[in-house]
Amino acid sequence: MVTPSSAAARLATRLSFLVAGFGIASWAPLVPFAKARLAIDDGAMGLLLLCLGLGSVLTMSATGALSARFGSRPIIILGGLGVALFLPLLALAGSPLALGAALFVFGAALGSIDVAMNIHAVEVERASARPLMSGFHALFSIGGFAGASSMTLMLSLGLSPFMGVVANAVLMLAAMALAAPRLARGTGDADGAAFALPRGIVLLLSLLAAATFLAEGAMLDWSALLITKSGLVAVARGGLGYMLFSIAMTAGRLVGDRVVARLGDRNVLRWGGLLAVAGFVVLLTAPVAVVALSGFVLIGLGACNIVPVLFRLAGAQTAMPAAQAISALSTIGYAGILVGPAGIGGIADAVGLHGAFWMLAGLFALTPLLAGRLTPRPRGLAPQT
Repeated sequence: MVTPSSAAARLATRLSFLVAGFGIASWAPLVPFAKARLAIDDGAMGLLLLCLGLGSVLTMSATGALSARFGSRPIIILGGLGVALFLPLLALAGSPLALGAALFVFGAALGSIDVAMNIHAVEVERASARPLMSGFHALFSIGGFAGASSMTLMLSLGLSPFMGVVANAVLMLAAMALAAPRLARGTGDADGAAFALPRGIVLLLSLLAAATFLAEGAMLDWSALLITKSGLVAVARGGLGYMLFSIAMTAGRLVGDRVVARLGDRNVLRWGGLLAVAGFVVLLTAPVAVVALSGFVLIGLGACNIVPVLFRLAGAQTAMPAAQAISALSTIGYAGILVGPAGIGGIADAVGLHGAFWMLAGLFALTPLLAGRLTPRPRGLAPQT
């Protein structure tokens, strides 16, 4: 029987994060093809994309209860298989209704594995008695880069979207076949099965996660427009800012466990939040492109370990069952990504895009301000300083 403290369980957790990142990123290059295939406008495509988020949020809210009852292992397996098997449907759907349904079930699979793998990660980290969460989340980022890159490469070589997603689906199935027997077998808890709304510190952790996810979504959707409208870079180089942010985020997570072990959760939240705020200040005030773009690096390095620490704290708190706390954090955090881009657009209409990004800096400032209240000493990890 695989135990959470074993090397096999750690490998399985990393593979689960890799599959989740790889799966969602495999869909991104398909969006233009789907829009052209269905001959729909941007508004209709935006509504269809909401189906993916709706499927994710609905299953996220239930996965904590299911994991509490049956353990995270079967949910991870079913979610990972669903991501791989439903992905080809996105390249086959021949009508808006069919694509909406395919995106919904694909999103449901993503939502399931996302919550369950974080629950499993908390159990593995606690049993290992050392920080591991940042490294697990780094594998999600690496999977995202690999999924988008592989799909882009295959499409550039002339493969059809369907053949491309089938190839990526096979890779995900292989990874899940490797992970499944190595996942720790939880005992489950029937008493913890009922869904519960977040309360106490879990609500605060969830809201901070939503703020961080909102900022990450804003980087993806609005950073190119921010730096091109201000004349920092040409339109053709608008993606440079998000690229720098993503590289810094991934690199920071790869070394994040060692940073957390040395500094403690409280200092990582405090100094990470302050570094991200400093990055926004540099980005929004520097008149020279090279200096302003360095702000993206600072934001990525500051934000990279905030969400992993928030997940760990959700698993360590005692206000509600850990599985349900992680489910609530995932659901509310993901809602930040869903509503964030539209919210930033509305604020930008009122106060300008720079004003909207100053608001994001203010949201990041909440994390260091509240770090002392968020970080009681987690069980089995390094003492807080």
